[in-house]
Amino acid sequence: MIYKEQRPASQVTRQTMALILAGGQGSRLHELTAWRAKPAVPFGGKFRIIDFPLSNCINSGIKRVGIATQYKSHSLIRHIMRGWSGFRAEFGEFVEVFPASKRVDEQWYSGTADAVYQNLDIIRRQQPEFVLVLGGDHIYKMDYGPLVCAHDSLKADMTVCCVEVDAEEAANAYGVISVDESGRVLAFDEKPAKPTHIPGKPGRVLASMGNYVFNTKFMYEQLIRDADDKNSSHDFGSDLLPHMVEKYSVYAYPMGEGDGRTYWRDVGTLDAFWSANMELLDFSPELDLYDKNWPVYTHQMQLPPAKFIHDDEDRRGTAISCTVSGGCIVSGANIKNSVLFSNVNARSYSSIDKSVILPDVTINRHCKIQRAIIDVGCEIPEGMEIGFDKEKDTAAGFRVTDSGITLVTPDQLGQLRHRIR
Repeated sequence: MIYKEQRPASQVTRQTMALILAGGQGSRLHELTAWRAKPAVPFGGKFRIIDFPLSNCINSGIKRVGIATQYKSHSLIRHIMRGWSGFRAEFGEFVEVFPASKRVDEQWYSGTADAVYQNLDIIRRQQPEFVLVLGGDHIYKMDYGPLVCAHDSLKADMTVCCVEVDAEEAANAYGVISVDESGRVLAFDEKPAKPTHIPGKPGRVLASMGNYVFNTKFMYEQLIRDADDKNSSHDFGSDLLPHMVEKYSVYAYPMGEGDGRTYWRDVGTLDAFWSANMELLDFSPELDLYDKNWPVYTHQMQLPPAKFIHDDEDRRGTAISCTVSGGCIVSGANIKNSVLFSNVNARSYSSIDKSVILPDVTINRHCKIQRAIIDVGCEIPEGMEIGFDKEKDTAAGFRVTDSGITLVTPDQLGQLRHRIR
């Protein structure tokens, strides 16, 4: 994309309001989202998925942020209230929850575009020049300042963030964009079975990240037009983008254009979620959570430091090539290549390898776990083996992916942490 910056990023970000769409169920994560929205799923040892777009907003200088919630949003709202409520209202700063509340007619949010449409009255009160619509369920770092500057300088009606991915990965999964040499969008196909390849790059396609910049007045016009269309599903990818590409000035903004960052993960499947967590254990991971220049913020409880105890020949508390969060006690267990969230208790003679252990999990003695995701609050019974025998795990009621990742939840263990009486 070629453009000449007209205004400094600090000016355009002050004129921008962000709306994060965080109401999705994340059904491909199966039982991991049975009791929480996908943006509330823990990630990376101490964060939640929603923390990444929120941190991007704050680091980019965008401090007027709404979060549209819907599906099983209690833990998500609680996390936002605890970790993201410390903004200065007198300076016009806020991170606020916009829950689905039948603000228009008698319906909940019926699509991504409808989620924005039903909050137009709130956006109007803020009077932003630009509106940044973001997905709330991807892991990435991105400076939104250059994105909004490019949109402003090109005099675009709308700008779509995109990222290069393999064509095989994009098929039936992502919206795919075709552009000309200037970056103007020529066509948009929502989740095509055979996506259009990038010219000169066979096997690669431009996939929409689900992030959009609008001129505010133009967005009002398009959302109202779409809301009046009885044949529309009121979704950005299925309805608005194909319509706007044909009639208006819509540009694509490739990820990495402004800051060189190209890491982006859709952790929408159990395999992808496990892999993205495992990538963090690399010596130099693509996603650097230790980057002081672009920190990822979150709510974190006041916990004691992790503790490793016992140093006998037959039981030694160790963790190698791992991340271990506060409140963990590794009591004579051997842990390798794993991500331990807060308050995990791994007891003597147990071994854990290549696993993601979410908060408040207890792993009792003599357990063996590999290539697994253990959900919040599980207590693994003494002597249990997980991840070694697919048929045995399936018979126990656990979910095993085709690649052999085993998901264990409290409900599957009969512990009924979420029992409704």
